[in-house]
Amino acid sequence: MKLITTSLLGILALFTASTFAAELKYESIPTFFDKTPGDQIQGPSHGGLVIDKAGNIYVTTDTPRGILVFSPEGKFQRSFGPSSIHALEMREEDGAEVIYAARPSAHEAIKLKLDGTIEWSIKYPADANTCKNANGFNPCAVTVGTDGSIYIADGYGSNYIYKFDKERKFVKAFGGPGKEEGKFNTCHGIAFDTRGEKPLLFVCNRNNNRVEYWDLDGNFVRVIQKDLRMPAAVHIRGEQALIPELQGRATLLDKTGAIIVQVGDNPNEKQRANYGLKQDQWADGITNSPHGGSIDKDGNLIITEWSQFGHLHKFLLKK
Repeated sequence: MKLITTSLLGILALFTASTFAAELKYESIPTFFDKTPGDQIQGPSHGGLVIDKAGNIYVTTDTPRGILVFSPEGKFQRSFGPSSIHALEMREEDGAEVIYAARPSAHEAIKLKLDGTIEWSIKYPADANTCKNANGFNPCAVTVGTDGSIYIADGYGSNYIYKFDKERKFVKAFGGPGKEEGKFNTCHGIAFDTRGEKPLLFVCNRNNNRVEYWDLDGNFVRVIQKDLRMPAAVHIRGEQALIPELQGRATLLDKTGAIIVQVGDNPNEKQRANYGLKQDQWADGITNSPHGGSIDKDGNLIITEWSQFGHLHKFLLKK
């Protein structure tokens, strides 16, 4: 087991109102997940990870098994749903948990029941006039507002975010490609953030190496953190936001946007964002290509990697 710590002195210098006064400590648990779930290797993964109310962990793969489900203890339970899902968001609606997901290779966003049934699919809205054709729509992530509005980040396609109403009617597209503020260079992850005075969209502008806020009408608000290492996704729980960074690290932010802790930091640049990195080169407590992740009810961090073999991490919060 590897112990990972961080000092918070830099946070206090930037945010004098911060209430953090001690170090957070996380311990890597490398044997937590079944290494051969269902007596098979996990297989290629290029996706996301969510946790349901019971603590079960859902991990996407690019294999025919689709989404793998692990128990809160890390034991494989079952698989379901389509393959090649890129990102997941779990919500409770009318007393039932459902999953929203992006499928870039299928040019769609979908809503799933937990038995794998697809309730609906959203394809490219021709009224947007942002792509030459529907094949240019390659969404990376989906989030849903409290009013049922749906926001789809088309990071592998047009680099616009598309807003739909709760009836899945297209409303608008905003952003567009570019390096300057108010533009996207792979809008890769997105979440609906209600931690502030008003709800905002939290967007991972991956290849611009920053995370930022946009309002619900599609206006750029501000950069939250810059100089990250390809922020790939965001999961918000309580007052914290977990940002898996594709180049070998994961960052936890507080609700002001200050860095609380960074885990799994890989000092070897050749191993970062390395899809084919062989398993004999993996090191306990070191991440290579974090692509999705969630915070469980106890504050532990669960991370999945962009990996040819599939690679999962648990970082246990030390009390």
